[in-house]
Amino acid sequence: MSAPTPLSSSLVPTLPGHSYTDAVIFAEEQERIFESHWFAAARSAEIDGTGAFRTVDVGRENVVLVRGRDGRLRAFLNVCRHRGARVCMQQSGVAKRNLQCGYHAWTYGLDGKLVAAPNLTSMPDVDRSAFGLVPVHLREWLGYAWVCVADEPPSFEDTVIGAVADRLGTAEAVDGWDIAGLEVGRRIRYEVHANWKLIIENFMECYHCATIHPELTEVLPEFADGYAAQYFVGHGAAFAEEAAGFTVDGSAGLTAIPGVGEGHDRKYYAITVNPQVFINLVPDHVIFHRMYPSGPDRTVVECDWLFLPEVVRSGRDLDRSVELFHRVNQQDFDACERCQLAASSRAYADGGVLVPSEHHIGAFHTWVTEQLQG
Repeated sequence: MSAPTPLSSSLVPTLPGHSYTDAVIFAEEQERIFESHWFAAARSAEIDGTGAFRTVDVGRENVVLVRGRDGRLRAFLNVCRHRGARVCMQQSGVAKRNLQCGYHAWTYGLDGKLVAAPNLTSMPDVDRSAFGLVPVHLREWLGYAWVCVADEPPSFEDTVIGAVADRLGTAEAVDGWDIAGLEVGRRIRYEVHANWKLIIENFMECYHCATIHPELTEVLPEFADGYAAQYFVGHGAAFAEEAAGFTVDGSAGLTAIPGVGEGHDRKYYAITVNPQVFINLVPDHVIFHRMYPSGPDRTVVECDWLFLPEVVRSGRDLDRSVELFHRVNQQDFDACERCQLAASSRAYADGGVLVPSEHHIGAFHTWVTEQLQG
């Protein structure tokens, strides 16, 4: 290999190629990033009613979220305390009364306490309170259940709410969209053959927008200049004068969210919450992405389009609103997969470069490096 090319002040280096392909690095990321930070696991309203549950992979762990008889949502590691079998095998469902392991019938209340097991009464020395399901830290915000499987989670206010504040200028700025009060109008699940970091890097910049996002730049013409909204604190990308709404053809959207103020009513905002959430804000809906990394070169992305409840329940046509960002997603994920295919090349062993409109991605690379260094 030749010596690395010297860089000018206009260019800053990316992460090296092996950081996107190495299984050991990915395992470290699972432990030190996804199992150590807050993770948006599920839409809270979808775990509705006593006994409703959903399971989700968080790093190498599987977590079960369950609605208790008191109406409270709780989270536990989905592991029986007897012999380590997975308790809930379905991705979602409703437990009739309790959560029961299908191996030896150890049974747990919806609050995680051990309530029964075969022959348990003949073992009076067993402390049932010590053998409940292992609880997981849980916070509900923006209508989503965020979990952290670490023993000591980082500050939710600093890392999650703080990411929104850093992007919008204040945490309160997001309140106008009342995201918790919206409903899922459409959900699309994407299987992306790319490393999770490539997806975040792509979302953070718009140097590629003029090349691969013709529909998006028609609605948000400033993106054709290469600077993404996330490059500037508090900045929202303005709609084109001829665009009536954030739709695939620029036609009028749906009923605007009442709390969205005059200064935001024709703008698009994008927020990254490390390590796996993207939030997109437009006047009449919110697009909420969650990433679930499953390998160095595999990531599931679940994308929710959130609208006012009356819009969803009215049966109005959501297609034009959904189609715009669905196309953006497809275009972005195709680009990420192109990068993944070449990440292991010796031509990319030392990584690539970031141009000035991408320099802010360097802060993400620094964050990743710091997490892995502990």
